[in-house]
Amino acid sequence: MSMQRVLTVGVVGLGYWGPNLARNFNQLPGCRLGALCDLDPERLEKMQLLYPDSACYVSFNQMLEEANLDAVVVAAPVHQHFPLGKAALLAGKHVLIEKPLASDSAECEELIALAERRGLILMVGHVFVYSAAVRMIRRIIDSGDIGDIRYINSQRLSLGLFHNDINVVWDLAPHDLSMILYLLGRSPDAVNCQGHANITPGIEDVANVSLSFECGRFATIQSSWLEPRKVRQMTIVGSSKMIVYDDIEPFEKIRIYDTRIERPAHYETFGDFQYTYHYGDSRIPRIEQIEPLRQMCQHFIDCSLSGAQPLSSGESGLEVVRILEACSISLKSNGRLVAIAESAHDGRRISGVMETRA
Repeated sequence: MSMQRVLTVGVVGLGYWGPNLARNFNQLPGCRLGALCDLDPERLEKMQLLYPDSACYVSFNQMLEEANLDAVVVAAPVHQHFPLGKAALLAGKHVLIEKPLASDSAECEELIALAERRGLILMVGHVFVYSAAVRMIRRIIDSGDIGDIRYINSQRLSLGLFHNDINVVWDLAPHDLSMILYLLGRSPDAVNCQGHANITPGIEDVANVSLSFECGRFATIQSSWLEPRKVRQMTIVGSSKMIVYDDIEPFEKIRIYDTRIERPAHYETFGDFQYTYHYGDSRIPRIEQIEPLRQMCQHFIDCSLSGAQPLSSGESGLEVVRILEACSISLKSNGRLVAIAESAHDGRRISGVMETRA
């Protein structure tokens, strides 16, 4: 009887999010947390107490050389995503990189090409596409139950965490962008973005992003590090019904409202013109209580062992980064509309950014 393969994983970056990744990989079947890496010896010492069987390293290159890893998980600051990810791929390791995949699209493309040449898995940590609630919303949309999607509005607001290297759009909006692209199954044609730096000069801490899609679909994203309340909410408005997804809710994360507005098909006078407001029942579907991060980590293990393409592949990471680049151009030009060119290879994948005329 053959032994089941086990993926040996190393995690680099043990600040805010890395410990959550280490916890999940340590607990999941088919995986061994083989090594931990961070520049801070005190953090390493604390993690060593939690995971005494995992080797600890201050040097990332030393970890790659000595730890006999199959895969590396990168949870370091964004500017380190590309160099750490590239080094791991060159060392023959499967790689999971926290969002965003890299600092620009050229870096993303290089990582994707390197992974393809080496026959390795490259995955980005778009954790919310592994949420049971988001997956249920996708099934509801695909079933046609809420009709044609008219627009999506997403809010991700809280007090902090402040960054000095990226603005609030690059920090928070990747979550919303990955969900919107997953739910709609396509990329936007154009974006505009406005924001303001209140605390750190040059680093926007509040921003609004608008996404324009073909067929008249529209989505907005509000991101803020300066909100007294923590808000994680998305509204999906269909022609027949509407969905409110509240990730803060522990159990009732999704509410489906049988609510719509109907415009009269024919009218001869202004007096004949009356919108019809339909108010039906609302329902709360039952959702399986599974940590999305656990699902994502298990998916990375499965894909690394089987060679299957991840749901949040390097290409989806590139797609989000191209939108973020367009947002940065728009921010610098006071919210001007920035078009996103379609790829010659795949009409649903973003391939470049071009500025529109003012």
